[in-house]
Amino acid sequence: MKKRISFWFLLGLVVWGIIILLRRNGIVIPVINDYFTDCISVPMYCYLIEYIMNGVLGYQWKPDLKFVLTSVLYLSFLFEVICPKLSTHFTGDFLDMLAYFVGGILYYFFAVRKIHKKASSSTS
Repeated sequence: MKKRISFWFLLGLVVWGIIILLRRNGIVIPVINDYFTDCISVPMYCYLIEYIMNGVLGYQWKPDLKFVLTSVLYLSFLFEVICPKLSTHFTGDFLDMLAYFVGGILYYFFAVRKIHKKASSSTS
């Protein structure tokens, strides 16, 4: 049985789409445009990897803190170090990296730890 896609993931995609549409039409809301999208990037990335592993490939894999922090480092390095060297559309910004970290930590405490608590309480 395939796992259903999370309401929160779909909501994140819709919000991201709205922000992109607003940008293309010249409407820029500074904090949302600059940091909110970075903050939801890590949770969406982590959830997508979890969904592919479990819902598509059929594994029983659960993310942990090491995976979330590695994801923060990976996305920070990719979008704040590598991409600015390749394109002028990207800018390297320490606050963006902080937003990735905040998003990752929130995802860990509100999604990952909740999954691990449910798993450990059901086996007790």
